[in-house]
Amino acid sequence: MLPEVPGVLTSAEVGATADHIASWQLPSGMIPWFPGGHADPWNHVEAAMALSVGGRRAEAEHAYQWLVDIQRPDGSWHQYYLEDDIEDEKLDANVIAYIAAGSWHHYLHHDDRGFLETMWPVVDSAIEFVLALQQPRGEILWARHADGTPWSFALLTGSSSIAHSLRCAVAMAMELGHERPDWELAVARLAHAIRHERDEAFSPKHRWAMDWYYPVLSGVITGEAGRAHLAERFDTFVLEGEGIRCVSDRPWVTAAETCECAMAHLGVGQRDTALQLFTWAQSMREDDGRYITGLVHPQRSLFPPDERSTYSSAAVLLAAEALADSSPASPLFADHDFLPPILDVDADADLPARD
Repeated sequence: MLPEVPGVLTSAEVGATADHIASWQLPSGMIPWFPGGHADPWNHVEAAMALSVGGRRAEAEHAYQWLVDIQRPDGSWHQYYLEDDIEDEKLDANVIAYIAAGSWHHYLHHDDRGFLETMWPVVDSAIEFVLALQQPRGEILWARHADGTPWSFALLTGSSSIAHSLRCAVAMAMELGHERPDWELAVARLAHAIRHERDEAFSPKHRWAMDWYYPVLSGVITGEAGRAHLAERFDTFVLEGEGIRCVSDRPWVTAAETCECAMAHLGVGQRDTALQLFTWAQSMREDDGRYITGLVHPQRSLFPPDERSTYSSAAVLLAAEALADSSPASPLFADHDFLPPILDVDADADLPARD
């Protein structure tokens, strides 16, 4: 059943948006941001999840197979790919970890244990690559250079997304009967850094909306603490009647940030705010089902110019699924208790050694 948000987005419109994403998918399975553009594995997975939301199972599985086909022997993927080349060789931890979220989402949708078993070694090696970048305090460094040299700092948005992906990976392991207690400890340490040591552990990106709402969207800061966290900078990032500013000091509202922030509010029980944000995002919808990446206000000019992006459409469909509660995967980004719980560990607990 395709999701429907009454009075805001019909199931037919959801299907049209999924059709648009599928129309831009390459024969290899890669889903670029837009025709002729690059793809990164994170936004590629986001688009694959949206294809499942929109009833495009075969295309979604083709997208996951592309990642299987190009995974590096160490479990990683590069940052950006072109149709026939690698554009950026960096190995971004958050980009790599997101395959776990996508794989678990697909399994929840289709109850296909064979798919889950096929993706397990892919996810297992990807998560091991990511956790080799975890620091004693708990944060996970942003990336490695292609030669394996790690970057020197961590990002709050990326580490928050990784925390969610790790919980999806733990759910996969539990479903398939694999024990990964070190993963559970790793996500607990990461959550501790996000909750209690944000200023010390992460490179400051306070201008960016994602650094504000991602600790809540990821299910690390929850309940009353999550509501207080979102309220603290709500007026900084919300452009009334339009959506979420991508950066605090610019009147640039984006469809993806607006819909992700809607899911963050939904996760802490603020459905009315979530629905309002989702409704505002529909001003960036075009008649054919595509979504504009962003608008600069008050002139409402497109930025980037003339860009409609698959990842923007994907964020809208994931938010629609969460709001509509239309599938077994709907709680994945909307119910902070849906995934295996984050363990409560002492801040000084030892992390397992990794090569």
